[in-house]
Amino acid sequence: MEGGGERRVDRSKRVRVTAPLSSAARAPRTPSLSREVAEQSELGTVVLRSLLRSQLRLAALVAGAFLTAVAALWALSELGGDLPWLPGVPLGWLLIGVLPYPAAVVAAIAYYRAATRNEQRYADLLRDRP
Repeated sequence: MEGGGERRVDRSKRVRVTAPLSSAARAPRTPSLSREVAEQSELGTVVLRSLLRSQLRLAALVAGAFLTAVAALWALSELGGDLPWLPGVPLGWLLIGVLPYPAAVVAAIAYYRAATRNEQRYADLLRDRP
């Protein structure tokens, strides 16, 4: 090459680098939490039961809230009697025949989001542990 000069590497001066031998004992590794769960150890069982309990609590809470809302709609329809809300459509029919469906959709969305959040916390717990 003109003017630039070539760089030559002298391969005879290579040095092998190795780690020094140590007499120190290696630190014991704690088993990962995901391994504990997979092996169904006592700790893994506790963690898994915790997730199941939280999901069951959530399901009971959402179901209870939905049933309470439907019961309140029923009570309101009984108190409203035969008052027409729209021409020819009684208020009780609208309260019992129409409103529970949007309430069910809202309850399902709320449950899905909360259950996903619970599972994400569980997955984070499994990932965070060494």
